[in-house]
Amino acid sequence: MCSFFIHADLDAFYASVEQLDHPEYRGKPVIVGGLPGDRRSVVSTASYEARKFGIHSAMPLVRAVKLCPQGIFLRGNMKRYREKSELIMSIFDEFSPDVQQLSIDEAFIDITGMKSLLGPPETIARKIKERIRTETGLTVSIGLASNKYIAKIASGMSKPDGLYIIPAGGEESFMRSLPVGKIWGAGSKTQELFQKHGLKTGDDIHRLSLEILTSIFGKSFGLFLYRAVRGEGAAAFDEERGTHSMSAERTFPYDLFDNFAIETALFDICQTLMWRLLNSSWQSSTISLKIRYGDFTTEGARETSATPVSTLNDLYDRLLNLFHKKYQPGRGLRLIGAGLMNLEAAGALQGDLFDSGSTAEKERRLEQAILEINKKFPDAVLRRGRSWI
Repeated sequence: MCSFFIHADLDAFYASVEQLDHPEYRGKPVIVGGLPGDRRSVVSTASYEARKFGIHSAMPLVRAVKLCPQGIFLRGNMKRYREKSELIMSIFDEFSPDVQQLSIDEAFIDITGMKSLLGPPETIARKIKERIRTETGLTVSIGLASNKYIAKIASGMSKPDGLYIIPAGGEESFMRSLPVGKIWGAGSKTQELFQKHGLKTGDDIHRLSLEILTSIFGKSFGLFLYRAVRGEGAAAFDEERGTHSMSAERTFPYDLFDNFAIETALFDICQTLMWRLLNSSWQSSTISLKIRYGDFTTEGARETSATPVSTLNDLYDRLLNLFHKKYQPGRGLRLIGAGLMNLEAAGALQGDLFDSGSTAEKERRLEQAILEINKKFPDAVLRRGRSWI
C-alpha cells in the first residue's frame, strides 16, 4: 500500500483570523505584531495584501510602517488564534486517526488507507480545504505526497489557498527541480554554503556524492541532503547525540516590550525545540529559560516537571509560565532563549523525522493532556489532545 500524507498550512494565519473577525479589514494590508508607535516590536504575520509591500514576518515593525503606512497594524490576540487553531485541528481529526500538529497553523495528516472511507487522496485533500473554508472562514494550502517531508515543501508551492500534488514516483524529479531556497531544513547558514559552492538547484546537489556532501555540510546534514534530493523521507539530522541538552534563542533588532511580540517569539522558539526533539531519540522533563534585557543584564531559570514534555502546546505553556515568573515587566528584552535539559532516552525511539509514535503512546499522551487541561481550566470544554512524538 502506498503511503499518502497531507501537509496543511493555514494561510497568513494570524492576519487571516483578524480579517475574519473584522470584515472591514478584508482586502486590506493587515500586519500583526504591534502598533505604529511600538518602535521595538517585530512583525509576526502579514496578510497577503501587506506582503505586496515587501512586509514579512520578523521584520522590525518600524520598517513595516515605512513600507506600508496605510496598513492596519495590530498587536494580536494569541488566545483567539489558539481557539481557532483547536477548531481546525479537530476538523483534521475527522479525516484521520493520525494527525500530527506541528505548530499553531500547520499539521500533517496521514491519509494512508483512507481511500475506501473517504475517497482518493486528492478528493480527501479537497474535502479538507472545503471543510476549513465553510466551517472556519479561513483558507488552507495543502501539499500531498507519499512522504511528509515532500508534502511539507509542496504545501508552499501554490499559496495561498493552494493544492499541490506530487504523484507517487515523482518525488525525486520534484526535488531535483527545486531551487535550493525551497529545500526545507536548509537555513541561512546552509544557504550561504550553497551559494559558496555554486549549488543552485536540487539537481546540483544530486550530482554530488555522499562523501562530498558530508565533507561540505557535515555527516548528519550531508546525509539529510543526499536523501532529500532523492525524494526520500527526511532522515534525522540533528539528534543532539552525545549531549544532555538542546536550546534555541532569538536576539531582537530592537528591545521588545510588547507582550504579544515576546510571547510569539517564545512560541517560535518552542517550535524549533520541538522539531529538534522530534528529530531525536530523547525526551526531557526539565525546561530552561534565558532572558537578556536591553542593558544586557542576563537572567536564567529552569524547572523540572514530573512528566516529560509531550507536545508543542505543553512546552509553550511550561515556558510561558516560567517566563512570567521570571520576567520583570516594563523592561525591554534584547534576547530570549529556551532549552530542554537533562535529555534522556525516550521510551520509544523515533525512526525518522516525523515518526508520531505508537498508538499506545499517543493514547497515554492524550490522557495526560486531558489531565493537564482539567488541572488548569476546570470549567473548560475538553478537546482531543494530539501527540507529537
